[in-house]
Amino acid sequence: MSGASLSTGRCLLLALITFLLMLPETLPVPVLKSLVRERFAISDAWTSLFMSCNQIGALLAAPLVGLLVEHFGARRTLAIAATFLDAALMQALAHPHDYPTFLLLRTVEGGAHITALVLLMSLTADVAGERRGRALGWLGAGLTLGVASGALIGGQIGRGDPLRTLHLASAVLLVAGMLAIFVLPRDTEVRARPGFRDVVAAVRNEPGMRAPLALAFVDRFTVGFFTTGFPLLLAGVHGATMPQVGMLLGAFLFPFALLSYPSGRLAERWPRRRFVFWGSLCYGLGVMAVGVVPPAAMWALMPWLGITSAVMFVPTLLWLLERAPGVGRTTAMASFHAAGALGFLLGPLCCGALVHLGGGGANGYALAFAVAGLSEVLGAWLAVRKHGR
Repeated sequence: MSGASLSTGRCLLLALITFLLMLPETLPVPVLKSLVRERFAISDAWTSLFMSCNQIGALLAAPLVGLLVEHFGARRTLAIAATFLDAALMQALAHPHDYPTFLLLRTVEGGAHITALVLLMSLTADVAGERRGRALGWLGAGLTLGVASGALIGGQIGRGDPLRTLHLASAVLLVAGMLAIFVLPRDTEVRARPGFRDVVAAVRNEPGMRAPLALAFVDRFTVGFFTTGFPLLLAGVHGATMPQVGMLLGAFLFPFALLSYPSGRLAERWPRRRFVFWGSLCYGLGVMAVGVVPPAAMWALMPWLGITSAVMFVPTLLWLLERAPGVGRTTAMASFHAAGALGFLLGPLCCGALVHLGGGGANGYALAFAVAGLSEVLGAWLAVRKHGR
């Protein structure tokens, strides 16, 4: 299948599958208190491991998927199998377990999820040809809408019984798997199947990958501050209600989703490095402001963060693929998500430490978001300046 045959209709269906893959990941988030803390009678610190284990599974699985696929192929089959495995694991989480078993299942679920996502994006990137920017833009829109919608829906359906979020997650993933059977592109023919050492050496010998991967790490690192620190900042410092927190997060995520496709399409023609640099710079400055602006200003700041996130997300991915000619797209895509998973894992931990270091309260959050935004600004400037030529 050539890029020309990847029609807008097919792109939309692939975006729908991406949406269905991402929706289950945030369905349980609004009901973590009853789903995890109260169900297992544990502390808040232990409860947070439910989300961390998902990222650990993704971090461990992503590089292995890249290595396996580059050697053996069969991306389409593995993507479909991983989606159905993810559905089974989500269902397994809804049944009685002790907490260590529950966390182990969550870790494996994170690995299955990232496997399906990486392979979906890699298959799409392969067949899209010159339309790769707009195709990945559609997938980026589906990804972000899934994350945003999952949290909204989970809070509604999990009120009476938090286990409903896991049952729904499993059902949604089953639908995604069935749809993937009919929609996923076929594997492109592989002329050579490198060994594991060859693939590792190729990644090591591609210095052009370092800057995009560093930015992928920093981007998700800052997102980790929003998953933990931002709701606590709004509720604890500004006295915001949970609906207001949800609406502000939506004001960030929905512009991000809506602008992913236009951003990807423009990046097909304009230099990706400039998109990445200016998007990261403007996003970083916005993140630095989160800890100090008054609540009323948040309604303008959050859409700004969504717009600048869209400007840099797909172009960063395209930039990575462009600068890694000696590495297969699946390995490059897996590296991108592994770097992001590591950033997302460390972000909440660093946010909590910085808030404590700043003395808590408004001063603590001002310090935390200043450091997060500065990491984005410095990371973008140093990486692009060093490797952009």
